[in-house]
Amino acid sequence: MATGRTHRPATRSRGIPEATVARLPLYLRALTALSERSVPTVSSEELATAAGVNSAKLRKDFSYLGSYGTRGVGYDVEYLVYQISRELGLTQDWPVAIVGIGNLGAALANYGGFASRGFRVAALIDADPAMAGTPVAGIAVQHTDDLDRIISDNGVSIGVITTPPGAAQQVCDRLVAAGVTSILNFAPTVLSVPEGVDVRKVDLSIELQILAFHEQRKAGEDATADGDDPEAPPMRATPASRKGPDGDMPAVMPA
Repeated sequence: MATGRTHRPATRSRGIPEATVARLPLYLRALTALSERSVPTVSSEELATAAGVNSAKLRKDFSYLGSYGTRGVGYDVEYLVYQISRELGLTQDWPVAIVGIGNLGAALANYGGFASRGFRVAALIDADPAMAGTPVAGIAVQHTDDLDRIISDNGVSIGVITTPPGAAQQVCDRLVAAGVTSILNFAPTVLSVPEGVDVRKVDLSIELQILAFHEQRKAGEDATADGDDPEAPPMRATPASRKGPDGDMPAVMPA
């Protein structure tokens, strides 16, 4: 089997837009579910619904792959699974190193979905000497002092950073110096990398904040529907009325 150190996906050389590349895993997940149910073909509308995109965008995305489907029949599920897997580089073996074996790092190491998608957790690395030799998901944790050798010995080209934010950049620099060219960063910080190194950031707190925004917006829409203005400033309590030279004055006077 080919390894990730010597083979790279062909998507960039073929001019597939990054937005399309980002949607390919969504299509693959939906297609894999269909394949597991032994569904032979799928229409663009059905697949688009399963992937959460519109059918016109799906057809455009697949045109970059050279797949246009068959009118009245749709797309061959098994062929698309293979084709998208090949474009994403998932028909190869990608050794992955996880640096930072705390709760998150250990959870990722134990995740069983990597192997079925072409990723092999080849090394677990941590700065805590007490962790050295400790087995996690059947793999002995190694110390960061040996990071360069570990990356080289395992042919790692993808590194996963799950360290505290203060250590992430230093770990990133060491991974890049050791030959890692793709990094998945879970640390809540922005990493600086040289040209030719790809970084994908996963920040769960940001995703939760975005959901909080939508929840607040929905609550505001509900309040508006009930006749309240969520943007209006609170009104100061005033007496219902007070006496003036011309009689009762309204509690709230116009500006």
